[in-house]
Amino acid sequence: MTVEEYPMLLSKALKAFPDSVAVAAGDVRKHLPDAVFVVLDDDPTGTQSVADLPVLTSWTVEDITWALAQGHPAFYILTNTRSLPEDDAAVRNREIAANAFAAARTSDTELIFMSRSDSTLRGHFPLETDVLAAALAERSGQAVDAVVLVPAFPDAGRVTIDSEHYMLETGELTPVSATEFARDATFGFPSSNLREYVSTKTHGRIGADDVLALTLDIIRGGPEQTADLLSKATGNTPVVADAVTEDDLRLIALGCHLAHRRGTTVLFRVGPPFVRAAIGQEPHAPLLTSEIYAGRQSCSTGGLIVVGSHVGVTSRQLHHLTDALPQASTEVIEVDAVISEATRADHLGKVVTRAVDGLAHGNVVIHTSRTLVSAASGEESLAISRKVSAAVVEVVRRILESSPPRFVIAKGGITSSDVAVHGLSIRRAMVRGPMLPGIVSLWEPMDGPARGIPYVVFAGNVGSDTALTDVVRTLSAPSSAAPDPAGPRPEEAR
Repeated sequence: MTVEEYPMLLSKALKAFPDSVAVAAGDVRKHLPDAVFVVLDDDPTGTQSVADLPVLTSWTVEDITWALAQGHPAFYILTNTRSLPEDDAAVRNREIAANAFAAARTSDTELIFMSRSDSTLRGHFPLETDVLAAALAERSGQAVDAVVLVPAFPDAGRVTIDSEHYMLETGELTPVSATEFARDATFGFPSSNLREYVSTKTHGRIGADDVLALTLDIIRGGPEQTADLLSKATGNTPVVADAVTEDDLRLIALGCHLAHRRGTTVLFRVGPPFVRAAIGQEPHAPLLTSEIYAGRQSCSTGGLIVVGSHVGVTSRQLHHLTDALPQASTEVIEVDAVISEATRADHLGKVVTRAVDGLAHGNVVIHTSRTLVSAASGEESLAISRKVSAAVVEVVRRILESSPPRFVIAKGGITSSDVAVHGLSIRRAMVRGPMLPGIVSLWEPMDGPARGIPYVVFAGNVGSDTALTDVVRTLSAPSSAAPDPAGPRPEEAR
C-alpha cells in the first residue's frame, strides 16, 4: 500500500493477525533474568513510561555503583547522544559501557543493555547498538546474537504491524515516514518498514531480507515462538518487532527472557514503554498534586516552564498554555539573538531579570522563538541547536541561583537533558512516575542545587494540545504541603 492511500483503519491492518493475548505484569516478573537492565537513554524523555527507578545524568563508576545499590531491576543513564555528532556519541556509549562493567564487577552483577531511543525512529542507529555490541564482546566475552528493535509506544500512538511502523490517532494509521519526524534534518529516513529502515540506516550492510521479523502472529503465539525465532540470530542480527498493545510488549519481553535462559545474547533498541514491560512493571497512574508535594514545606514562588522543542505538537501545546493561563509571564529567547555573540549576553540578561521578577508572582514560561533556524547540513543544524540549548541552560541556572522555583518543566528532548544536567546540576535522581498516562515523567533530584524540586521531563513529540496545560495545572494546584524548592537541607538529610 502506498503512502497516498493512508490513513487506514487500525482494525483493517489487524485483520490478518490473531487477537491480543492478555499477559499480567506479574507473569513477566516471575521470569525476569538474574540481571540488571542498563538503559542508555539518548535523551531524558525515555523515563516517561516507568516509576520508582534510578536515573543518572553522570556515568562514573561511583554513580553506576550507586544505581546498582538501589536494588531495582533496571536503571537509566541519560546519555543525551541524540544531540551529539556520531563520533562523540560512539565515544560516550563506549565509556558508559566500560564504567558499567567496572561497577558490576564489584557486585558480580550481570548486565543487559538497552539502547532507548525515539519511538519515531530518530537517533544514532545502528551506531549505538554496534558500539554496545562490541563493548559487550570485549568486556564479557559474549558475542551479541540478536539486536531486537521495539520502537512501538502505544501510549503515544506509535504501533508496529507487519514490520510497518505507524502513527495511530483516533483509530487511523499513518506511516511514520509520512510525518514530520521522517523529515528530521539530522535523523530523517525514507521508509516506515523497519526491515527497510535497518537496511537504509546500515547503508546496505544489512539487507532488508536479512532482518528477522517478530510479527504479531509469532508474538501472540507465545514466548516459545519468539524465543525460537531469536535462536536463529547470530552475529548482531537485527530483529524487528511488532507491537500494538502493552500485552504485546510483555509477550516480547517473555520471549526475550526465555531466549536469554536458553543462551541467546540479546541487545535491545527500544522505545520508552518496553523497559516497563521488560521488568514487569504495571503502568503507574498519573501523579496527584498531593503525592508530588507530600511532606514538603511551603514555597511562595511560581513554577518555571521551559520550552525548546519546535515540533508542531509542542508549538500547539505552548499556544494552548499561554491562552489558557494568561496570568503566567512569558519570556522569549530569540534564537537569532543568542547565536550571535554581539547580542547574546545582553538578551539573556534581560530574559533572566524579567523571569526572576515574574516568579515572585506566579508561573513563568520561557520558550525559544518558534521560527526554526536551521543550516544546510545536519551537523550545522546540530551546532545551532547546541548554541540555543546552551542559552536556555544559562537562563535556567541563573534563575535557580536567584529564585528557586516551585517546580521546573522542560519541554523537548535536548532541552530536558541540558536543563537537567547543566541548568539544575542533577547527577542522580529517582523517577517518581508519570504526570500524564505513560508519556510525561517526573523526577525527584537526589543531589545538587535543585534537590527536592519536582522536575518534569516532557518529550516534544507527545501529548494532546492541552497536555502541557494539564501538567502545569497539576503542579500549580494548592496542596496540603507545598514544596520547599531547595529540598531538605544537608544537615536535615543526614
